[in-house]
Amino acid sequence: MHFTRGDAHKIYLELQKSPDKNANKKLSEVATIKSFYESLDEETLKLAYYRMIKEQNGTGIIPIYVTSIPWLLFLFSNKVQEYLFQDGKMLWAVVFITLYLILLTLSTFMHFREKAWAALHIEIISDVLEEKKKS
Repeated sequence: MHFTRGDAHKIYLELQKSPDKNANKKLSEVATIKSFYESLDEETLKLAYYRMIKEQNGTGIIPIYVTSIPWLLFLFSNKVQEYLFQDGKMLWAVVFITLYLILLTLSTFMHFREKAWAALHIEIISDVLEEKKKS
């Protein structure tokens, strides 16, 4: 069940095959990001760091918004039920549930992906700032 393993284990396996960071696309991308941040001055890095913290903490808005849709419909539940289920129109409920689950899945995926990218940038910036302080 190799496909159930996370990205960390996949990178580990790729590094076992070829430890060259330039041959691995994921590691070369991170190396490019790190070298860019190393080229910036300390004050700019601090400002970027603060912005990344804001970004990391603000990415939770999307899932909250999507999960609030049923609560909004709950406020108008009697009218919605009358409209959707008149004359046996169950198709609307199926369409709504399908669209809602797709939106929820996509927003959750996007939320955690953005949160992971923000964490990556924050760690790189922190390391670069520490290196600059030492030298």
